[in-house]
Amino acid sequence: MTARPGPARVYCRRLAGLLVLDPNGDQVGRVHDVIVTLRLGHEPPRVLGLAVEVQRRPIFVPISRVTGVESGAVVLSSARLSWRRFAQRPNETRVLAELLDRRVTLVLPGADSSAPAGREVTVVDAAIEPTRSGDWILDQVAVRVGRGRRGEVRTVSWDEVTGFSLPEEGQGAANLLAAFEKLRPADLASLLHHLSSKRRAEVAAALDDERLADVLEELPEDEQVELLGGLAAERAADVLEAMGPDDAADLLGELPTDEAEQLLRLMQPEEAAPVRRLLVYADDTAGGMMTSEPVVLAPNATVAEALARVRAPELSPALAAQVYVVRPPYETPTGRYLGLAHFQRLLREPPSTLVGGVIDVDITPLRPDTPLPEVTRHLASYNLVAAPVLDDAGRLVGVVTVDDVLDHLLPSDWRERQLTSDVLVGGTPGVMSAPPAGDPDPGGRGEVGSAPAAT
Repeated sequence: MTARPGPARVYCRRLAGLLVLDPNGDQVGRVHDVIVTLRLGHEPPRVLGLAVEVQRRPIFVPISRVTGVESGAVVLSSARLSWRRFAQRPNETRVLAELLDRRVTLVLPGADSSAPAGREVTVVDAAIEPTRSGDWILDQVAVRVGRGRRGEVRTVSWDEVTGFSLPEEGQGAANLLAAFEKLRPADLASLLHHLSSKRRAEVAAALDDERLADVLEELPEDEQVELLGGLAAERAADVLEAMGPDDAADLLGELPTDEAEQLLRLMQPEEAAPVRRLLVYADDTAGGMMTSEPVVLAPNATVAEALARVRAPELSPALAAQVYVVRPPYETPTGRYLGLAHFQRLLREPPSTLVGGVIDVDITPLRPDTPLPEVTRHLASYNLVAAPVLDDAGRLVGVVTVDDVLDHLLPSDWRERQLTSDVLVGGTPGVMSAPPAGDPDPGGRGEVGSAPAAT
């Protein structure tokens, strides 16, 4: 890439999550990280390229393809990229994932840098810029002097700090999370999946309970268990309380019985009760798949109230598709189930209409012991995205949604397959790796196709 006139230095935290556009302005993906290679002595790291998330797949984009950062997006010179999944090589370092929050030493003026006398600081950002030769280097580091957010932040040159090559203990994750604070849970889960186990634990420790709960629901089961097991028991119980009862039950079902029981005892009784009820049912039945927190209303509630309830942003589209009308009590297990009201029907009615007058009573509810194949046929037969589940007393105990069914129909490792390709090929430009037979891209990061539109 040829350096452009004017200021071209870019701070890596500014790049985090930015859109990546091809020359036509079409979206390719979002920046996942900046990839550099550390060099001997005090030479600043050379920038190799960007890890870009495309449809939850990280790919490598050479820095030579980047023409600039304009209007809040990274612009590429070509849409032809390698769609092989990016895998980090031993000589490569991820700036955001591995350098941010690192405790390093700021060399004091006049000190011998080979055995520096300095003070410990925390890395909060790093800046990259092009050189006259067209390469890019990481030439500056922003550090916080003192612990806590109130410490003074200084920007220093790369050779004024030492300690990047040493293994880091207790690195923390505050600045990494600040860089990605606007990511959706699924995208943050993808970021965590590609970190080391140690770094994942540091990030999990820094997330608040609600955010961690949302992220856990998007991770493969083995990583959920790993992260939950790395938390103190009281914190793990708090995170389980923040999860939906069905997701918490699924996660507890992966733990040894004594560990699961210990966590249930640490949870608030009102939070643990619905989880315990769900754990009674077999995993491949309606009871084992259902959520116990659907939108429940009294028959004298109005259409306006129903629409206000389904507008709640925390509801999934499947749960917001219909409301369930019951006699009191209105928490599951409810009073006698009366019927359900579809969202589309609610939109066609005057706001003052009572939901008890627009319910559908023709759809046969499921029983908790209904097996998965029958649940699937039921949803398909009635063109439903969710179905009520009743106990023998005719009380609503939960709702099975189509995403719950898909989660059970897909292979058990489908989340991991989505996050990890069968073929992992890394490679710094110019470094060859052995390709599969007939591989048109032997370097692993060459041009093999145009960018598909990102979703």
